[in-house]
Amino acid sequence: MKKADPAVEDLKEKALAAIARRRKDIIRFAEDVYRTPELGFKEERTAARTAAFLADVGLEVRTGLALTGVKAVADGQAPWSGSRRMGPGKERGEEPPGEAAAPPRVAVLGELDAVVCPGHPAADPVTGAAHACGHHAQLAVMAGAAVGLTEPDVLRGLSGSVVFMAVPAEEYVELEYRFRLREEGKVEFLGGKSELLRLGEFDDVDMAILVHSGSGPGPKMSPGGTSNGFVGKFVRYIGREAHAGASPWAGVNALNAALVALSAINALRETFNEEDSVRVHPIVTKGGDLVNIIPADVRLETYVRARTIQAVTETSRKVDRAFKAGALALGTTVEIRDAPGFLPMLPDPELSRIYRRNLERLVGAENVSDGGHMAGSTDMGDLSHVMPALHPYGAGVEGRPHCADYRVVDPDL
Repeated sequence: MKKADPAVEDLKEKALAAIARRRKDIIRFAEDVYRTPELGFKEERTAARTAAFLADVGLEVRTGLALTGVKAVADGQAPWSGSRRMGPGKERGEEPPGEAAAPPRVAVLGELDAVVCPGHPAADPVTGAAHACGHHAQLAVMAGAAVGLTEPDVLRGLSGSVVFMAVPAEEYVELEYRFRLREEGKVEFLGGKSELLRLGEFDDVDMAILVHSGSGPGPKMSPGGTSNGFVGKFVRYIGREAHAGASPWAGVNALNAALVALSAINALRETFNEEDSVRVHPIVTKGGDLVNIIPADVRLETYVRARTIQAVTETSRKVDRAFKAGALALGTTVEIRDAPGFLPMLPDPELSRIYRRNLERLVGAENVSDGGHMAGSTDMGDLSHVMPALHPYGAGVEGRPHCADYRVVDPDL
């Protein structure tokens, strides 16, 4: 194992001491965000609160990025003696001709948005939004990092820069609203990090890290691992109305077409290779208008998730065949609208090793677990395809992610 640099270890201790001094402020910030959950591309209050916290530690803050994103940069004051930097548009290990090596810029991210979970005890009574995925805790991690790394003695010893970014719309929800935003020209991509990439907000970033809340009891933490990518599908069956009692034979039942499709998807499951971690989980969002009328307009949504882009593509074709089979069987028409989701997460091995080494120093090796593979999805996957990135997991929570029992039980973890 590489011997620790005493000067670097001293900087870490000073950063930790600064965080400890403002522990109550950081927790208060997280609890404030928790009490006022907002959905993607609508996180105005959360963004304002985050911007105020970053400004309070002395940073110049930019707001309104991809509608609600927040960004601030802390520049280290020590000279840089490294050989290269990496990031979007840069090949690893290569410097542009005639360009001197620039110091690295590392992004520490937090996510602004909540999920829809109306049954959560802290859910917004109007929107159903709730922090049942721990994004308020992510923001607290970012805020704590800002406190520690802007400590004057720490900044004097840092080479390079730290970019603090609070990003919108990681949860892939309210997609009709996001489609309207796209039609109005306000966004192009439906996920926050993808949109910020498009806008060039990551052009000055060489590597990125986002610490997510975990989902198991106890102090176990992890440097994170891989995750599934996905594509979203929006399906509409158009049939013909008829009186369900007097003349059902005169109608064309769009709901039955959807049911045939769902059965066909279930029949396909034995064709999914276990190594691909395929997940297909459709829901019916509109099953008809009145119980006394043969349904003529039925709508579904689904994700098609898998470990690799190839597996997502292949499974997407199979699922499309199933949806078309329902229409063919009942004589309806079917519209299938695909929405680009997120790419699979590919954690950077070197970042993972560094993160794990520091985790073990802080909480002990017995409290650090391997990353493994997560069958869910995150738009950190998009970043991981253009720069070194890491999506580690913290601890201190209990309950099931995206469910009503999910909550933080130990804010210090």
